[in-house]
Amino acid sequence: MLDAGAPSGRPLPWFQIFKYAVFGLLALNAGQFFLQDYVATRHLFSGGLQWSQIIEGYAATIDTVAWLILLLMFELETSLLSDERRHNSWVKWSVTTLKAIAYGFIVYSLYGYIAKYTAMYSFELSTIENLCAQIGQQLVFMISPDDFAAINIQNCAELTRGETLFRLPETNVVADSSHLALAQNLAFVDVTNASDWVLIVLILQADVWMQLRHQLTHTMVKVMRFIKALLYSLLFGCAIYWGINGTFLDFWDASLWILAFSFIELNIFKWHETAQ
Repeated sequence: MLDAGAPSGRPLPWFQIFKYAVFGLLALNAGQFFLQDYVATRHLFSGGLQWSQIIEGYAATIDTVAWLILLLMFELETSLLSDERRHNSWVKWSVTTLKAIAYGFIVYSLYGYIAKYTAMYSFELSTIENLCAQIGQQLVFMISPDDFAAINIQNCAELTRGETLFRLPETNVVADSSHLALAQNLAFVDVTNASDWVLIVLILQADVWMQLRHQLTHTMVKVMRFIKALLYSLLFGCAIYWGINGTFLDFWDASLWILAFSFIELNIFKWHETAQ
């Protein structure tokens, strides 16, 4: 039954199926991040989200969608398009335009992560001493930059155990010292991860640009591979930190992205070897 869709005598392209399954899982994660951003934004921007603040509220969603577009464009350039198609003026214009839009949103998303990181350091010492005495004040407790709990009679005593409380100015968001420190660390890892990916994709773009012009030498490939190995190691470190101190979604998504771009790296290697 599984071979019914494959040409007679040819096995199913399991590697391609696996690769595009990974791409599909990343698309599903985009939906998960949208729901996560939506809930977090309702608390962080309780006074209403302005258009100028969209990137701050939905940084993860916009970032993921932009990266999906960029990933697909790299897949087209390095694997799916023939040499003739790659040099077709209409195809080049379309791919370049979509990549430029994606790059714009990726850099914009990096700004959003930086803005959220700044917000985590904008909390001020609160005069609130007892959360249970604040029931009915519409306060929410920040567990992480993307996870909030409405304060009620069932959880007010459990959320904090006598620690000093802090409040984000002009919002109803409060946090104790330990949760605030964790949120600040997670926000820093977000910025580090996003910045790291920008560096990696710039190197990938240089790989593709030089390969299209037949200027990518074996020495360049080795040097860039070494640099990218260091950058990917840092990404893996971020993923591990999220797995320990963040959410499974963050760890799962980071692991999928590393895997997805390893496919692009493999595409470039095969493309370079074939062109020799």
